[in-house]
Amino acid sequence: MAKQFRFHTGSDPFFNMFLGNAFLLEVAMNCLSWGWVLGVLLAYAPLCLAREKVIAPDLSQINDGKTWTLLNAECDPAMEDGKRVVRLKPKGRVNTPSNIGLALVEGLEFAEGTLEIDLKGKGKFERTFLGVAFNVEDGKTFEAIYFRPFNFMRGDEFRARAVQYVAWPEHTWEKLRAGKPGTYESAVKPVPDPSGWFHARIEVTKQKVSVWVDDAKEPCLVVDRLSNREKGKVGLWVDSNEGAFSNLKIVPAK
Repeated sequence: MAKQFRFHTGSDPFFNMFLGNAFLLEVAMNCLSWGWVLGVLLAYAPLCLAREKVIAPDLSQINDGKTWTLLNAECDPAMEDGKRVVRLKPKGRVNTPSNIGLALVEGLEFAEGTLEIDLKGKGKFERTFLGVAFNVEDGKTFEAIYFRPFNFMRGDEFRARAVQYVAWPEHTWEKLRAGKPGTYESAVKPVPDPSGWFHARIEVTKQKVSVWVDDAKEPCLVVDRLSNREKGKVGLWVDSNEGAFSNLKIVPAK
């Protein structure tokens, strides 16, 4: 409701002039206030329009051959506890070392940004290796961050190998562990349930990759990137055995 301004209409001209000036001042302040608000909105409008775009690929379409590409992999989409999940496994014999399976998002090249994913292994007694691949050129040329849930709660030596960075084909986990032990793999904090779902956030910049798990305030792994390629495809990654995935989100930096 608009304000109602009432003036004293007494015979004192100075008093009436004072009230008139007060009215004009209030009107001017209101105009200035709205002008300031409008200026702020106009200043921030480009930032809002340029806000990072979140891409959430449809996991239910992972076998359609159009929105996803499978490389040496088989997928089983399902519903689990009300969430859409994908069980991804490499083709061939289970537990064959370095048998990589990939599910890549079609029509997207990823250079820098953030990847978020929910993952689930098979507990502390079965070896599973699962994560995300990025900067993918083909089934043998990629960067990846992956987890070993069976190591989450083991002794210190094995717990320190719970999350791993690799850059195939030159920089496999074997070469990285032998050449720079403890640099490209680490323990995960807070420690997730090896049999349960856990959330990972991977931030990729031109020089570094950083990994957070669940509600951690600090990354559990920060590494220098070892690939000279600038961009490539992105998607889900497994080695040797089946892994479960849900809620993939991709936020390109530009």
